Amino acid sequence: MIFDTRPLKLKENTKIVYLSTFPPRECGIATFTADLTAAMDDLLEPAIESRVVAVNIDDISRYRYSKKVIFQINQYSRQEYIETAKNINAIKEVKLVNVQHEFGIFSGEYGSYIISFLAALEKPSVVTFHSVLPSPADKLKTTVRLIAEKASGLVVMTNLSREILISEYAISGEKISVIPHGIHSAPYASSVKPKAALGFSRKVILFTFGLLSRGKGIEYVIEALPKVVNACPDILYIVLGATHPNVLKEEGESYRKFLIQKVHDLKLSSHVNFYNEYVSVDELLYFLRAADIYISTSLDQNQAVSGTFSYALGSGRPVISTPFAQARELSNSEAGILVNFRDPGSYSEAIIKLLKDPSLREQFGKNAYFRTRNMTWENVALEYSKLFSKYSSDIAEVSEHKKIPRVNLNHILRLTDSFGIIQFARLSLPDISSGYTLDDNARAMIVACLCYGESGRVLKAVYPDKQKSELLKRIDVYLCFIEFVLGEDCMFCNYVRPDRSIDDKLNKKDNLDDANGRAIWALAVVAAADYMPEAVKNKALSLLKKRLKIYKMFESPRSTAFCAKGICLLLRNIQEIEGKNLNGLLVTHCDRLISLYRGVSSEGWQWFEKYMTYSNAVLPEALILGHKHTGNTEYLDIGIKTLDFLIGKTFINGIYAPIGQDGWHHKDGERRYFDQQPEDVSAMVCALATAYSITGKDFYKKLMHEAFNWFLGDNSLKQVVYDRATGGCYDGLGEGYINLNQGAESTTSYLLARLSMISQGI
Repeated sequence: MIFDTRPLKLKENTKIVYLSTFPPRECGIATFTADLTAAMDDLLEPAIESRVVAVNIDDISRYRYSKKVIFQINQYSRQEYIETAKNINAIKEVKLVNVQHEFGIFSGEYGSYIISFLAALEKPSVVTFHSVLPSPADKLKTTVRLIAEKASGLVVMTNLSREILISEYAISGEKISVIPHGIHSAPYASSVKPKAALGFSRKVILFTFGLLSRGKGIEYVIEALPKVVNACPDILYIVLGATHPNVLKEEGESYRKFLIQKVHDLKLSSHVNFYNEYVSVDELLYFLRAADIYISTSLDQNQAVSGTFSYALGSGRPVISTPFAQARELSNSEAGILVNFRDPGSYSEAIIKLLKDPSLREQFGKNAYFRTRNMTWENVALEYSKLFSKYSSDIAEVSEHKKIPRVNLNHILRLTDSFGIIQFARLSLPDISSGYTLDDNARAMIVACLCYGESGRVLKAVYPDKQKSELLKRIDVYLCFIEFVLGEDCMFCNYVRPDRSIDDKLNKKDNLDDANGRAIWALAVVAAADYMPEAVKNKALSLLKKRLKIYKMFESPRSTAFCAKGICLLLRNIQEIEGKNLNGLLVTHCDRLISLYRGVSSEGWQWFEKYMTYSNAVLPEALILGHKHTGNTEYLDIGIKTLDFLIGKTFINGIYAPIGQDGWHHKDGERRYFDQQPEDVSAMVCALATAYSITGKDFYKKLMHEAFNWFLGDNSLKQVVYDRATGGCYDGLGEGYINLNQGAESTTSYLLARLSMISQGI
């Protein structure tokens, strides 16, 4: 066995070891393992850390591995598999081993040496099968069954692979989990900008990627091109990828030369480009974004899965593919076109069909993008962590402590123009036709103000002062917006059209209480912030004075609660505004909530209204804060009682499930579970942070983590709702789907929850 030359130092943190090829070895499984371990670390580190046992091609070849690699194995040495297993057994921090299995990686007949490793291993193990071959010969069936017998659990990447293992290998379905091949999360975008950056603006790009070998079938696409060029002279077919190292060793570049000669013979040299490179994932994704159509050319009908095929769908590109196993399962008539093996005419027909119908091409690409969001590496890592928890109680114990993402303000800045924050987005692109709302600008101002104050912990860039300056500019934009919507009647309007005029029709139709309460809270956040420049604080205070000049109690309990939260902040430095005693005003608002509670509550319904709707947790939070500033124990008692009642309605088996907007929860009816909104999650996280800070009970801190993890995949759909790539948050969970638009409400709600975690030192 070959040890890494660096000293082996493992901390006490829980470790998961992955047995696989690993970069810089040029291999698709190596790339997969690098992506999976990076995603697992993003999800769970430092509670759980990834380590790798790297499989080398022989006992002489070496690679400059990262520190993540703790052992190396010569794939042809059965003894090294056994010795490595024994060494892993001796490391108590290692709680599970994940084997990334491909038959060509492990030596012995059908890679049988891995059985010796599993036999010697005393830790739980999960084997991920990248290939599942149908109609197995007896020896292959025996090998796979022995692997399954010795492993704790199995992972395959398609439902078809699972069915084959059950029906043809007689392996119990209870042992097999389906977790798709991961894809990189990226905003949906057209090919225009990346294509221009690569110098192909006037071209329609067909794209194929992968290590070259004769099983790729690229020659059949080339043979299809003359007919395609006649129909569309602007096409360019790009083939990106070095020759497979094993092929290069055995036959050199003969396949590449064969393809190049075919290009010349067919007079296609101006329509085909070969890039003889093994590129990074970032470079590959850039080429994919520049492509108009991806062509998957495998000649192996039994190929279980293709990483590049997955990446193409995940990038929102229509796919033309031969009908290998994964393509049959994922590339249906609404996301791509299947073509016959070794059939140039079939390729020609499919390519021309998409080239002549740009709208169909675009729709296929969008369908592919929407249907692969469950395959992002964040979601794949989430599925693996849950599976690993099933086989290791140590992993289960710490895996719920997910790694909290760093604050990313990119999307909130993207949504903000010189007038305010735009209400909606189409995916991650601002939708100016949706106009602006006071609600969103108030939330955005709170986020920007808190980030400005927490700059030492939040802004980690090289030039934090520059980011602070940008935040200050945005705060001024939001303040000016709030000033703009303040009417002569001292009430704020909520809706503003895209042309920046007040939308009187919507404002008359909608109840403006909640928007006004939220605006008062936002202005109080700025006015009470010691760290804000005096001019900014004074402007916020001036707007508050105007709004409170003619003040009537809100009808809405949420408006009352928002206003109470704002008053609590002001009481740090200010006792009176416009002749109104703020402490008395706080008591009035808290007493209003108490009165609502007494009028509605019963033994089985400890709440303020006969129904629960949105932002429910702000109601008990306002009373808990009211107790902090007045000392009134009744406020605390009812605040905690109603918060605990809400917790009982919304936390189910360790997962937060907010009241669904599709029907809400009426006192005498069943609660609704969908559509779940980030706004309600945010309110719960903030309320639990407040309850924890005032009561000191760890119970509330634990639930605060659980509620926040709704954004990170611990939800009814078991999918990540926060997009690390953009810094945006998806607009909600429907029954069986995620609303992938990233509007202002959802993104600012996520950030308010994230900042509440920071306020508790998380």
